[in-house]
Amino acid sequence: QVQLVESGGGLVQAGGSLRLSCAASGRSFGTYAMGWFRQAPGKEREFVAAINWSGSVTNYRDSVKGRVIISRENAKNTVSLQMNSLKPEDTAIYYCAADRGGRAATREYEYDYWGQGTQVTVSS
Repeated sequence: QVQLVESGGGLVQAGGSLRLSCAASGRSFGTYAMGWFRQAPGKEREFVAAINWSGSVTNYRDSVKGRVIISRENAKNTVSLQMNSLKPEDTAIYYCAADRGGRAATREYEYDYWGQGTQVTVSS
């Protein structure tokens, strides 16, 4: 069992930056792929970014490419999402997820564990 706790959300003006973090429990963190998803009000949850178990492979949603960087520190059981040039349309609850498969999966059903989410609000 893996427990995931997100932090770092908040209110930021358009063009600003935020860094989200996800702390994971358990000894197997280094074998899991990690992903970030988001859900805006009235919309379905969508993929944002993912990183494989070693950090050598990353995937991004097209709309965040060039603005967002996912990274991980296996020694600290953490994964981070650096978000720059934020836009109002980035407003959502952001969820951290862990995939036992180890690849940088982009589909929600491939993830086994989920955090509770952290709110990101971008004002115009």
